[in-house]
Amino acid sequence: MELTTASLTRFMDYQHQWKTYLTSLFEPHSAMAGAPAASMHGPSAPPANMFDTVPGYEGTVAGGGGGYLPPPMPSVPMPVPEQAPNPPVWHIPSISEDRARQAFSTYVSSKCCYSSAPVREGVITNMESFNTYRYRLETFKESRSTEWSQEPYAGQPVDAGVQPAPGPWQIAAQSPAFFQEHKQTIKVPYTSSVKNCHLCLGMGRNPCTTCAGAGNKVCQMCNGSGYRHSNDRCTHCNGRGRENCSSCSGRGSCQCDTCRGKGKLLVFINLNVKWSIEKDEFVAQDSSGLRVKKLEEVSGKELYKDAQYMVYPVRGFPDASVAQASERLVRDHQGKYAQTSRILQQRQTIELIPITKVNYMWKGKPYVYYVYGNEFKVNADDYPATCCCSVM
Repeated sequence: MELTTASLTRFMDYQHQWKTYLTSLFEPHSAMAGAPAASMHGPSAPPANMFDTVPGYEGTVAGGGGGYLPPPMPSVPMPVPEQAPNPPVWHIPSISEDRARQAFSTYVSSKCCYSSAPVREGVITNMESFNTYRYRLETFKESRSTEWSQEPYAGQPVDAGVQPAPGPWQIAAQSPAFFQEHKQTIKVPYTSSVKNCHLCLGMGRNPCTTCAGAGNKVCQMCNGSGYRHSNDRCTHCNGRGRENCSSCSGRGSCQCDTCRGKGKLLVFINLNVKWSIEKDEFVAQDSSGLRVKKLEEVSGKELYKDAQYMVYPVRGFPDASVAQASERLVRDHQGKYAQTSRILQQRQTIELIPITKVNYMWKGKPYVYYVYGNEFKVNADDYPATCCCSVM
């Protein structure tokens, strides 16, 4: 079968392109000289000119990093915070002497080196309640960002240009229940097109990095001499001094990992939707003497809870610092997160973290312990009846 002039020309062009590509990767004086094999054969960022311009997605880049997209102005009025409720009656519970003594007994019995004598014989002389409040504001929001993505082309639908792509906030996404974090990735309709693979130049194969595209390498048995034990010809390479490269089976090239040998890629825009919770807390200071760090170990008694699209700051709370913190955090959340996200729901709570300072006498000396939190934890740094092996 004779080659036509046109087919011969195409073959020569292909051969020239392949040689040029090999040279660009392995020529010592090229820009790639000294580059590690992984960078020559592994995935890399596609060039910017590989992607089309899609109206509404001009800032989209490969690999993300373009930032979150601000939601559009609503076409109908958004719901406003409900009328602030009347201030509740803040009732602060206190613990009894029996409950304080029971918590103390449980604490001491958990310590292997603590004597129970102070629990049995100690006399409580005074109990003081210190009310410490934890205010928490949570904002549940939806954020959207876009990125150019790619996958090997194997006949998937191509729809770029069929009609305008919907805007990032026009695409429907299945929202989870309020205050449940979730992520979803959606392929943006009418953005998919086919491009030549940027790594293999559309050939489907890349030069083998093990043999530098030669297809063979120095024989390991004879170190390239072709002989073993003086004049005995090397049987491993039949005296050639070189053996076929096992990585590419002697072909000099390997299947391109990026396009999986297809030579073409389907490029499209992915919409990344993220539902997240932004949380801020404020703990009012107390004068009990208990280390604030201890309060992180316990929960509190919920005194107040309010959840709606946007909440009002708490009013009329006995501790002015809590009301001030509520005012500040509600303003900050609604101002900051509405710029880049869509606020779906807010929730605010106030917990009382009860702290009781218990003064007691044992063997004529005064001591102190604290009972705190919903769990009635005890802290007794000066417990008087410990042996030398105890760890405070």
